[in-house]
Amino acid sequence: MAIVNRTPDSFYDKGATFGMETALKRCDEVIAAGASIIDIGGVKAGPGEEVDSAEEIDRVVPTIARVHERHPDALISVDTWRSEVAAAAIAAGAGLINDTWAGWDPQLIEVAGHHRVGYVCSHTGGITPRTRPHRVHFDDVVADVIAETTALAEKAAGLGCPEELIFIDPTHDFGKNTYHGLELLRRIDEIVDTGWPVLMALSNKDFVGETLARAVGDRVAGTLAATAWAAAHGVAAFRVHEVAETVDVIRMTAAIQGTAAPRDTTRGLA
Repeated sequence: MAIVNRTPDSFYDKGATFGMETALKRCDEVIAAGASIIDIGGVKAGPGEEVDSAEEIDRVVPTIARVHERHPDALISVDTWRSEVAAAAIAAGAGLINDTWAGWDPQLIEVAGHHRVGYVCSHTGGITPRTRPHRVHFDDVVADVIAETTALAEKAAGLGCPEELIFIDPTHDFGKNTYHGLELLRRIDEIVDTGWPVLMALSNKDFVGETLARAVGDRVAGTLAATAWAAAHGVAAFRVHEVAETVDVIRMTAAIQGTAAPRDTTRGLA
């Protein structure tokens, strides 16, 4: 799942794809690099400029329509917590709703079910969208994640979302600290064992930066290490900035496991 931010203030790319043409170029590039899902968002996840639903629609819907026209076979996801944005995005060609704020708008999951599109079930510990956690506590963060995300997944399936497009996302950094993020990876088998496809959004996040004492621009190696660990333990999808590098990590992990063949072998054979 490739990240495409139609925002001027993204924590990582600092607005690199805020313009329509740069966003479309990014979509072309990530599809060529191997992304199978394009996740288009119009509001920065963290605190920042207020963006109402009308502005969010203006940012994401025309982009989705253009990408759908250029790449009709690509699965387009809209990163939103608002049901009215999701409905407009689906009409433009989105086939997956990435609800990163865990059902804050209770109608959002109903929109996904009504239109028979996919739905990402997130875990935030109940915090308000675009706020940061403060001294957050869980008796057992993994158990809490499993309970919240699987309940949403079952609801989504019951409302009509296709089960193969219902993902559960532990949602690193959202309502959690770095110790929680590491525990979610350490115990990822428990989340995978729920049977729902697991999506992880690890890319350049604060839990990586705090673990390694690295600034935002220096977290790729840590991100890829976490990705390799998660891929080896059965995580189904990754929401990422660095698509080509992530695809290589996934392919290499699968080759080591014996579930995928090397792609170009001549050494010692010719």
